[in-house]
Amino acid sequence: MREATALTKLQELDLELLKCASALASMPQQARIKTIALAAKKVASELTGIVGQRKDVELEIADTRENLAHYHEKTREVQAAADEGAHTHREIRDFEQQLTSLAKRIEKCEFALGPLSERLERLERAERNARLTAERLERERATAEASLSEGSAALRSRIVELTRERDAAATGVSAEHLAAYEAARKRFKGLAVERLQGNVPSVCRVKLQPSQFHDLAHGEEITECPYCHRILITSEEEGE
Repeated sequence: MREATALTKLQELDLELLKCASALASMPQQARIKTIALAAKKVASELTGIVGQRKDVELEIADTRENLAHYHEKTREVQAAADEGAHTHREIRDFEQQLTSLAKRIEKCEFALGPLSERLERLERAERNARLTAERLERERATAEASLSEGSAALRSRIVELTRERDAAATGVSAEHLAAYEAARKRFKGLAVERLQGNVPSVCRVKLQPSQFHDLAHGEEITECPYCHRILITSEEEGE
């Protein structure tokens, strides 16, 4: 196989690989997997926030209950002190003030526990729902990926086959021309090689001037188009 033919074959294989990759990317399961991934990411973010809030409320409840226990213990101590022996009027007034203050603090703590407990219940319910949603999305992702794997088996097999053929075709191209081809392939989205058809390059279709055509026709078989700068093959295809 001539190098020019190998270059043309290389481009044909790369273009077919692009079509296969595009077909693979456009399968409906791909879109479904992306949608599931976005939903899972959102749920994970929400779950992180809910868990953080739930832990904060649990700490607040624990602190409130600890304060409540402390105030009850303090109340028993003050009441015991008040019940011991005779006290002056001033001491009795001090005991009453302490007990009144402690009673208010106990009442405040008990009042706070109600809304805190309700909030904790809501957060625990939200956390359970978020975890259930995350589990459901994971099941849906696994199902979609299994469907994609099954539906894309033929495409993937073809891609493997084309890749082998491409590797074989690339061995027939010099390192210099292969480097030029790879650069042009990236630049021109796959259409890196064109042939001279008469005095017109097959891709850019810009008619060559007589002097340009003469120079190309008598120069190297593999050159560069003076207009679009793709790789230009000046000879006819094999078999023509």
